[in-house]
Amino acid sequence: MSADPLTDEIPLARPVLGAAEEEAVVEVLRSGQLSLGPRVPAFEEAFAARLGARHASAVSSGTAGLHLALRAVGVSDGGEVVTSPFSFVASANVIAYERARPVFADIDPRTLNLDPEAAAAAITDRTTALLPVHIFGYPADVPAFEQFALPIVEDACEALGAVHADGTPVGGRGHPAVFGFYANKQLTTGEGGMVTLGSDAQKVTIDSERNQGRAPDMGWLDHDRLGFNYRLSDLACAIGLAQLERLDGMLADRARVAASYREALGELATERGLGLPCLDEGGDRRGWFVYVVQLPHGVERDPAILALRELGVQSKPYLPAIHLMSFYRERFGHRPGEFPVCEDIAARSVALPFFPELGEGQVARVAEALGRVLG
Repeated sequence: MSADPLTDEIPLARPVLGAAEEEAVVEVLRSGQLSLGPRVPAFEEAFAARLGARHASAVSSGTAGLHLALRAVGVSDGGEVVTSPFSFVASANVIAYERARPVFADIDPRTLNLDPEAAAAAITDRTTALLPVHIFGYPADVPAFEQFALPIVEDACEALGAVHADGTPVGGRGHPAVFGFYANKQLTTGEGGMVTLGSDAQKVTIDSERNQGRAPDMGWLDHDRLGFNYRLSDLACAIGLAQLERLDGMLADRARVAASYREALGELATERGLGLPCLDEGGDRRGWFVYVVQLPHGVERDPAILALRELGVQSKPYLPAIHLMSFYRERFGHRPGEFPVCEDIAARSVALPFFPELGEGQVARVAEALGRVLG
């Protein structure tokens, strides 16, 4: 391969949309019912069936779903929720929405998920819930958290297609579990999300609160509780239904790209210390969302990202440590050194281009560019 700079830029992500999605949108437009129509319950039922969940509630975003799920399990003023500092900031923000305190605990260095032992040490008599994150699509150890006898809300926004060791799909254990449908996710509706549930009462609560607090048998002139505008439109649900029909193929394509990366980056891992995503272990199976590597110690991340860009490869620091963000430092007094595993991983993590249509030649180009940067 040429040693000249790579001038054809490889994007970080690209949504996979096709004729089926276009046809579904046109059908909704022609129906004239763009919201609160039949596609919403149809999408919910199909999604719940896919994961073996009792119920599902469609919402406007993964963040909205996490917020409603926390409210549904009783998180409120003055409570504490134990969660991971290595996540997209929304998983902590939703706790603060309810004037509760996010209590962070360190992560497992292999899976990068919330460490059950660290979480156990963080539990106090003020703990009202646990919020584990299935980071980068790898299943968190929810069975271990279930032993703590506390309400659990699962952040599964990155984990559609992931499976626990006992064969249960992530989102199918009965706890409120939240999925996100942003454009780079395994399934996309542009924006949007879904909460899977095992509780009839929580389903009623979430369905009401996403629609300004209106009960199903009430007209728009009356609302019996505080609510939010967290609805998902029929247009979005129509896209989701079309995407769901071909989800197996899209997940398989993502797994193929991940396998290509592992092969292409193997030498950099063994000879230069590049950290690769952990392999599936013990029966757990990842639902591939992004491909994030950890740069070797001693390699500065920001210059490496700039160098990759100059070689035509988009990349991104992914993810920063939440507790070191300005708001969390100022509001809760967090400082460097509290969660050393998280801080080390966060400082070295880089997301590489990753989407189902990424070809082997493009993967090879990314690997070559990364090798030049590390070299």
